[in-house]
Amino acid sequence: MKKRLIITGLSAIVALSAAAQTGAPYIHDPSTIQFCDGKYYTFGTGGGGLISVDGWVWEGGAVRPGGGAAPDAIRIGDRYLVGYSATGGGLGGGHAGRVLTMWNRTLDPSSPDFAFTEPVEVAHSEVDEDCDAIDVGFLMDPSGRLFCTYGTYFGNIRMVELDPATGGRLPGNRAVDVAIDCEASTMMYRDGWYYLLGTHGTCCDGVNSTYNIVCGRSRSPFGPFLDNVGRDMRKGGGKMVVAAEERRFGAGHFGRFIVEPGVEKMSFHFEADLDRSGRSVLAVRPILWKDGWPEAGELVQDGTYRILSRRRGYALELSVDFVRAQGGMRGFWMKPDEPVVVLEGQKLSDVEAAWPSGDIPVRAGDYMARPHQKWVIEAVPEAGGFLGGPYCRIRIEGTDRALAVTEGAGLVTVPAFTGADGELWRIEQLSDGTWRILPKSVPGSGETLCLGCIADSTPALLPFDFTADNCKWDLKMIR
Repeated sequence: MKKRLIITGLSAIVALSAAAQTGAPYIHDPSTIQFCDGKYYTFGTGGGGLISVDGWVWEGGAVRPGGGAAPDAIRIGDRYLVGYSATGGGLGGGHAGRVLTMWNRTLDPSSPDFAFTEPVEVAHSEVDEDCDAIDVGFLMDPSGRLFCTYGTYFGNIRMVELDPATGGRLPGNRAVDVAIDCEASTMMYRDGWYYLLGTHGTCCDGVNSTYNIVCGRSRSPFGPFLDNVGRDMRKGGGKMVVAAEERRFGAGHFGRFIVEPGVEKMSFHFEADLDRSGRSVLAVRPILWKDGWPEAGELVQDGTYRILSRRRGYALELSVDFVRAQGGMRGFWMKPDEPVVVLEGQKLSDVEAAWPSGDIPVRAGDYMARPHQKWVIEAVPEAGGFLGGPYCRIRIEGTDRALAVTEGAGLVTVPAFTGADGELWRIEQLSDGTWRILPKSVPGSGETLCLGCIADSTPALLPFDFTADNCKWDLKMIR
């Protein structure tokens, strides 16, 4: 039986869901998102955190003892290492602070295996020190070395190396200064580069917070970390990764989540969301990689689009007869003083009556701005989502005709959207800026397949392969 969704006057909710996580995504200083036993988890300042089944709808319920500030989490083998800061950041009236780590075999507080170990100190700072031991960030590099950064605007960002077996500091390891003028630091590794991410700007001032996330990179985990114009982060350098949006301000506390090759997400908070009473909220955006540098990608917005295959550049369209547009040939023989007339483009009313009334297959062809090539993408709030986005419907503009998957992984448009899983689409930006489009499920199949082209004009559902243009699309908004 098809699952049906009722689509009514939800334009305000749709607009909200296109830009922010839903549910109750209220958190400050979120840790890097972790996936454990079928759910997503993130922890925040003050203890506790958020849980999500699908990565889009978040609620409270995560449990982290110790209180304190600015935690981080990382999975190592079959365990999770969680770090947090006790005081620091001026919270206790000075710069004295401690960075602590603890282990758990699961993040699910309802599991019988849920039990955090006693915390272990891995770094500290004194009242008058030029570093605050707060804002922990973890990285395990491909060689298996575990690094921990910490620090705030009150001095240096420092890094220490930890023992991945114990979560404690390696004996004899000395802290290294790697940056200034930022906080909420962490590192990531890609293609032989170590990237240091830091949060620049002012914190904890709601809609007036100027927090933004910057980065530098180095071939060594110990730096120096230089930005795109060669400025050292120890001297205040840093290339912008993500800043404020029109309705959300104060982007801080970066975390990286790799879904699969070519599909990467960043998590962080906005210190103030104008659509949520100015509260601090969890945000998830795609990570784009441009010339070796990360930056925030986009969530698909409600609108009318050309959907263009990267294989050749052809447009997704209904498989209907081509109807010639009005206008004819207007050649060089026209008189120069002949009046200019603005011609109308082809309208839906010019062609819709000739379309079949039942299911219509799809194909790809040259884009000619015709009605059978214009697709409306709209979030469906009731359908939930995935990590970083809501499920959407895709329909021909001006109609209820919706793109759908049939038994046997066929592609058609149905006369009207019903809310069935085969009519719901996961649309997410890839790390090269293109998009992949996947049905929520394929009827009668457990396979995960994406919309692609097996020939220039033949759309089909395919296993996703980031290295193949067959699986990628460009979305060009018309309006």
